[in-house]
Amino acid sequence: MSKSILILSQVYVPDPASVGQHMHDAAAELARRGWNVQVVTSRAGYDDPTRKYEPREERDGVHIRRLPFSSFGKKNILLRILGTASFALQAIFAGLFTRNVHAILFSTSPPLIGAAVTIVRMFRRVPTVYWAMDLNPDQLIALGKIKEGDLITRLLESINKTILHNSTRVIALDRFMAARLEARAPVADRMSIIPPWPHEKADAPLSHDENHWRKKHELDGKFVIMYSGNHSPSNPLDTLLEATRAFKDDDRIRFLFVGGGLGKKDVEAFIKKHGAKNVISLPYQPIETLRYSLSAGDVHVVSLGDDMVGIIHPCKVYGSMAVGRPVLFFGPRPSHVSDLLDNHDFGKHVSHGDVDAAVNAIRNLADASEQRLADMGAEAQRVLRNSLSQDILCAKMIDDVEATVSGKAAERTEAATA
Repeated sequence: MSKSILILSQVYVPDPASVGQHMHDAAAELARRGWNVQVVTSRAGYDDPTRKYEPREERDGVHIRRLPFSSFGKKNILLRILGTASFALQAIFAGLFTRNVHAILFSTSPPLIGAAVTIVRMFRRVPTVYWAMDLNPDQLIALGKIKEGDLITRLLESINKTILHNSTRVIALDRFMAARLEARAPVADRMSIIPPWPHEKADAPLSHDENHWRKKHELDGKFVIMYSGNHSPSNPLDTLLEATRAFKDDDRIRFLFVGGGLGKKDVEAFIKKHGAKNVISLPYQPIETLRYSLSAGDVHVVSLGDDMVGIIHPCKVYGSMAVGRPVLFFGPRPSHVSDLLDNHDFGKHVSHGDVDAAVNAIRNLADASEQRLADMGAEAQRVLRNSLSQDILCAKMIDDVEATVSGKAAERTEAATA
């Protein structure tokens, strides 16, 4: 009989949330290797709870069961807590009564789902793999939502330590996240560092002449600085927005903000306040047009808050690299993206608040030759193909899961750190 693994995740495809997409990649690879993969997830959409998915489905060999009353959207904290609690309670029952489970894989959707997994493990005694996608209460503290030392913070820290102590294997996304986890509990001997892979393949760069999306938005002949994705307080855009003012009379340059999120209103308020005709705001684009929208940019912006290093992972950089475009990074050093840029010549780094440096970086990129920009984009794609592709990283992660179940994960950690 094949090995069976249970995956607990509040979000899962076709929901567009990144955690769900990565979970499905891992689940599909496990199924391809002969595992019986069972996923328990929410029936309602993560951002849009009015969107309902099929209660049961098989996708790429993965058996999916979607639970009712397990996601109520993100409009307020009470609804999020209610959805988290409901999903966790149902996940406990699923974990206890799903037959023939040899291992459990979980992440941070919802936060602290590991507490439910810990309860299940007390009874089932199966290996558990904790895939840390982001860290809380760290993020809530950094955003000023809760205070360090408060009762709720201490309670969340205690739960997190329990989850780490009881996880057979821990997977961190970068060295900074690994350091935070190790500071919380001694897990270095059973932890791997595996970045999340991009979903875009590093295909031949799409030229502007072939890009109908660029023509649709009247960008022909323009040099486009693009930010695409979630506009979040964790990824500040203030410095970039202020820098756009230096180019208000330069008709060749356009600043494109594509996506949504809490910070979207700040971008649109800036455009309205300053009458910024060179700044364009667009909503999220359909996934089937993603290659075209991303390729419309000449330079891609990646942002990471100064206090977010090791708390969230700047996945946005991979989409930029995949389409062969230089990166303009706003954030601290050291960090995951600054590590990449320090070791590979495919972008520029600007600190938050340094508007003059941002203006100079944008001007240097806009004045660079086409060959220079193409060389930077090609270097980004080379790095992606050689070390950060889905084929490489997803396989590495599933190797880790299989080694955990077979009891050989410690040997892999020792080999990786030797």
